[in-house]
Amino acid sequence: MGTVGNPILHLHATPPRKNITLDTSKPRVQIPLPLHKPEYQPSSKTLKIKQRRRKLETIRPNSRVSDVLRLMDGLKLSIPVEIYTLLIKECIEFGDPFQATELHKHFRRSGLDVKVTFMNRLLLMFVSVGCLELALKVFDTMSMRDLCSWMVVIAGFVESGKHDEALDLFIEMIVLGRWEKLNDATGFSISGIMIYVLKACLYTKNLEVGEQVHGVSLKLGCQRNVALSNFLINFYSKLNCSDAAHIAFAQTDTTNNTVAWTSRIVNSCNKNSTEEPICLFKEMSRQGVKKNAYTFSAVLKACGKVATAASVGQQVHAQVMKLGLEFHPYVQCALIDLYGKHGLQKDAACLFRNGNGVRNDACCNAIITSYIQNGLYSEAMEVLLEMNIAGMTPSESVLNELSFLLNCD
Repeated sequence: MGTVGNPILHLHATPPRKNITLDTSKPRVQIPLPLHKPEYQPSSKTLKIKQRRRKLETIRPNSRVSDVLRLMDGLKLSIPVEIYTLLIKECIEFGDPFQATELHKHFRRSGLDVKVTFMNRLLLMFVSVGCLELALKVFDTMSMRDLCSWMVVIAGFVESGKHDEALDLFIEMIVLGRWEKLNDATGFSISGIMIYVLKACLYTKNLEVGEQVHGVSLKLGCQRNVALSNFLINFYSKLNCSDAAHIAFAQTDTTNNTVAWTSRIVNSCNKNSTEEPICLFKEMSRQGVKKNAYTFSAVLKACGKVATAASVGQQVHAQVMKLGLEFHPYVQCALIDLYGKHGLQKDAACLFRNGNGVRNDACCNAIITSYIQNGLYSEAMEVLLEMNIAGMTPSESVLNELSFLLNCD
């Protein structure tokens, strides 16, 4: 591509001054200068001025792009690429599709020869302001595309809910061999595109394309990418492909990888495995991998399904207390469910009542279910009344259980 020289702006040039005739008939106004530096006294209007300035700053940027374009056109000055780049940034920041469209039209009229990085910024601008069709038109007219170009448009399709179009574009990229370079000059990697493609596969439940993405990632050595590996495990887990999730987990570097271990435990719980989630949790502890609230809630859920795992659940509860996660919403609900299923209703009620004054729908539903399972129907109705006063809505399963009990009576 040819290079474009930046136009020189003569900012210090001033027009010739006109002869000014002074009117000496009027007396001069003399302003006495202070002989000492006056002390600064903050004005009471400072706050109002600052608030007014903030309002102006929120209003002006919406029209700043148009103002700059009109100003430069009025001065008959060509706009360099650097100024266009700053204006693109303004459009992305404020998400104004009108300004973005006007800027693109002005750029096309300029006839500038630009690099692919600038065209990628145009793509990102249109995707950010919701003009996906215009982004696709720009993409189709690009003589050169890099990995970033493909990623922006694919991500735009996924974020706009056009998952089939995203998959079609990814397949086109594979056919054209655009994935051969793992990283381009902008720092984007093929792993980022694959995560978006897997999202599209998950929404469309397209297991076949997802498996092809997995295969391409192995061919390119992308299994070392933590984000992609973790998403592959979640992808297979949510599509109920337990064996494939296990394979993806085995191919992942699980050292200090909390997300991968948690995903594996959740996957084991979802396939109604009883002992496996607990074994995975113990292995995770032996390897010294850090645990988070989601890890604990998953293993506590598994302990609730195993009749002999009450003691294990209590040991997990002790770890939770050490980390200060006892009243995390997910962990608290899992603990209430655990103790309720094992008949330890006093412990479940204590957790619910001592929850730092925090109440949410999930915990209320959990304690009501626990009371019903242990035959404490009046206590369940009491919590239901509290939910009604607080404006909370019980879950459908809770309402069904209460309805069944009332009909039985």
